Amino acid sequence: MTYTKKTINPTMAIDFTDQVVLVTGAGAGLGYSCAVAFANAGAKLVVTDISREGLDKVVQELENSGTEVLGLLNDVTHSSDVNAMLEAIVRRFGRLDIAVNNAGIATPLQEFHEVSEAEFDRVMAVNLKGVWLCMQAEIRQMLKQGRGRIVNMASATSRNTYPNASPYVTSKFAVAGLTRTVAVEYANRDIRINAICPGNVATPLVVSLVDDLSVLAKKHAMNRLGTPEEVANGAMFLASDLSSFSTGSLLEVDGGWNAI
Repeated sequence: MTYTKKTINPTMAIDFTDQVVLVTGAGAGLGYSCAVAFANAGAKLVVTDISREGLDKVVQELENSGTEVLGLLNDVTHSSDVNAMLEAIVRRFGRLDIAVNNAGIATPLQEFHEVSEAEFDRVMAVNLKGVWLCMQAEIRQMLKQGRGRIVNMASATSRNTYPNASPYVTSKFAVAGLTRTVAVEYANRDIRINAICPGNVATPLVVSLVDDLSVLAKKHAMNRLGTPEEVANGAMFLASDLSSFSTGSLLEVDGGWNAI
């Protein structure tokens, strides 16, 4: 076995100049923040969302900042949409360097026995099947290229519980398992796959589900909510060469929630 030393210039490690980065669910919340962060680091962006309004807004903001961007209206629960997305990316840019599979939803907080089958199915379709479909399409392209980086949006609840949120917690546990399993399959083919596990952040999704955000803040050892920018920083770390020996990892950006 040979050991190859990797030389990393710390001043360039979070420089994504000319790299093609896909962020799903980029119209709001964590996806929007990830898209902006990668754009600020020089990347060419592909942003997708199921909301035309959200998609148009982020595309306009990125274009105004001078970023080369491709916006795609997309439903990650349909393989036809996902495959068309990858075809459009390759047609425009010729490759896909980094994918942030962020698209996700949740149901209103309710006791387990009150959750409808339709609600459960929808959460699993977006949060789990969507990641599964996107990873399949992304990996096919990355195998052709010979390398690639994937960051899945898991959750602090991928390792913990949250009462009255059983569909969401179940889906995020599954995303963690999927990430780790698939990462091992492609670890020796220069395709690194990791997941970020954010704590509570005051995104539109979280605000829509909880009346009192201070209750959420108390779940963290830091006694505060995270910011979308802090989560985006974690995603950039996992996508960069600073994490070159990391694959199959679950990076906790949760203010100490899972350490309590």
